[in-house]
Amino acid sequence: MTKEEIKKFVASFTDKLDRTMVIVDYGNVEKWKYSLDWKVGLKELGQLVKNFSKEKVFLRRFYYGSDYGKNDNSQVLVGWSRSVIERARMNAFEIITKRVKYIHDSNNKTGFEKKCDLDVEMAIDLVKERDNYDTIILFSGDGDLMYAVKYLHDEYEKICYVFGARDHVGREVFDAKKDGVVKDILFTEDFEYRLKDSYVKQCRH
Repeated sequence: MTKEEIKKFVASFTDKLDRTMVIVDYGNVEKWKYSLDWKVGLKELGQLVKNFSKEKVFLRRFYYGSDYGKNDNSQVLVGWSRSVIERARMNAFEIITKRVKYIHDSNNKTGFEKKCDLDVEMAIDLVKERDNYDTIILFSGDGDLMYAVKYLHDEYEKICYVFGARDHVGREVFDAKKDGVVKDILFTEDFEYRLKDSYVKQCRH
């Protein structure tokens, strides 16, 4: 999309700011930096999201795995994880979270793998809140939610846009667009001028 096309797209939400549900799968969004070579800033993301959904905070939903470290009994968030939650709250997101699991993995140089899947929570919330929105904007290229999106499209005529980095959009999402379940796929690279923060990966220096 060109900047002019983006401007028109954003403007098209002016009269439906209270009927759009935004789903931010931050575990997916955070990985975009590996192909973009820059990180989507939470402040910039929050400012962009308010162009689509502004009136009802509970429709701007931020899904995130809270990291308490390797100790299963720890009740203290690691610093960077606490910072993510604080910044998401400052930027007017409704935060949905659960604990990250540390799974032993001898093939990993750290000795473990971190996992936290919030797909079920996102799917349930989309269905549960269906009377409160007409349009979905999904910040995640993961195709796992397409089953729920198809159900909402077929049964309740919900409109869905998927926002993802070009190298992080699953085949299921492209198939859903081809079938008319997803109205359009928006690429992060096109929105760089709105989303890029001051973060620069160390490897670029």
